[in-house]
Amino acid sequence: MIDNIQIQLASFPDGIPEPEHFSIVRLPVGQITEGQVLCETLYLSLDPYMRSQIAGRHMSGSVLVGDVMKGETVSRVVESKTPAFKSGDIVRCFAGWQKYSIHSAAELFPVAPNIKPLSYALSALGMTGLTAYAGMIWQAKLKAGDVVVIPAAIGGVGATAGQLAKIYGCTVIGIAGSDEKCLHATQQLGYDACINRKTENIAQRLDELCPTGIDVFFDLVGGEILHLASERLAIGARVILCGLMAEYNKDTRSAGPPPGNWIKARAIVYGLVVYDFETRRDEFISECLPYVLDGRLKMPQDKTVGLETAPAAFCKLMRGENVGKAVVEVTAR
Repeated sequence: MIDNIQIQLASFPDGIPEPEHFSIVRLPVGQITEGQVLCETLYLSLDPYMRSQIAGRHMSGSVLVGDVMKGETVSRVVESKTPAFKSGDIVRCFAGWQKYSIHSAAELFPVAPNIKPLSYALSALGMTGLTAYAGMIWQAKLKAGDVVVIPAAIGGVGATAGQLAKIYGCTVIGIAGSDEKCLHATQQLGYDACINRKTENIAQRLDELCPTGIDVFFDLVGGEILHLASERLAIGARVILCGLMAEYNKDTRSAGPPPGNWIKARAIVYGLVVYDFETRRDEFISECLPYVLDGRLKMPQDKTVGLETAPAAFCKLMRGENVGKAVVEVTAR
């Protein structure tokens, strides 16, 4: 019998989660039956939406006390009882926060061998990248000369969205939570400017940096920043509502911006749910893989090693302290 390691929810957090809200559990891995596949987790993606799962308000499902935390992984097939997969195959699946997982063949998706590093299948060329691409290219329909503003500028989705906007010839303004993050946005990711939301007057800086208004606002945080951006939209602006980082750790939701701001700008407002674009993942990878290979699309990674680091790394993410995509290397390849 193989021993499995799982990270389970131990108690519900009130506000920002702490490592003690999670527990490490060891138990035997069950035997697979005909049509099933046993996988070993290589990389685990940590994402803000997991906080909404804990709160019981995410469309992908809830996590209750005693449940294994949910999450997408890149995994290696250890044993297979289906002709669709063989031992050694590298796949993408929702294995959750555990070292081993059992799946049906329909729950596994092969990872293209030209995706390198492999963890990019969870970031720039995974759900993170697909989210940014769907919002920027398929919804906002970026065009050269657009003024684009992105809060949470150097997180996984924000970093990808910002670099895509630069590739498409846009002026890109980021908003982040420290001088270090702002420097990373401008010096490493190519942003034209980045506002420190903790030390600068966001409204004043947006007026200075976007004198003709904001053409595309890719919202990842909600709250006050969404209000400030909505007051400064250019005519024909596109607003992509993608995340609520400012509210994930709260029990209540704040009121949205006055609709008059969007009406005045003749803005188009999109709600972005990445699952709606899953059928177009291959199209997205075909477009973005060359950007990764030639260095135009880089993905900073906030990587920890070992499944036991997942709780602390997730709590760091929810405090907004990560630099890049949060990922855990569970098993060395």
